[in-house]
Amino acid sequence: MSFLKSLFGRREAAPVDPAAAKVVKEIEHAGFVIRAAPFAEGGQFQTAGVVEKVIDGTRREHRFIRADRFPSLEAAADHALHKGRQLVDEQGDRLFG
Repeated sequence: MSFLKSLFGRREAAPVDPAAAKVVKEIEHAGFVIRAAPFAEGGQFQTAGVVEKVIDGTRREHRFIRADRFPSLEAAADHALHKGRQLVDEQGDRLFG
């Protein structure tokens, strides 16, 4: 029975490490650098990225992951840049506090 179970049973997917996601696109917006780094999840690409700024000589960053998923890496990266701009416009430097 265990043979059949292993043959037809569901296999656990490897855990996803969003911090290891590769940067796909990068823009500068209002003095911040926004990097889109979506990652594969469930057959689609999860929206994720990093907002970065140098403040008083120190590089600060804010990583974000959103629930939005897209069928293509390009679409997920574009949405991550949009969300990054939105974070900067709404929170500015408070993003790091």
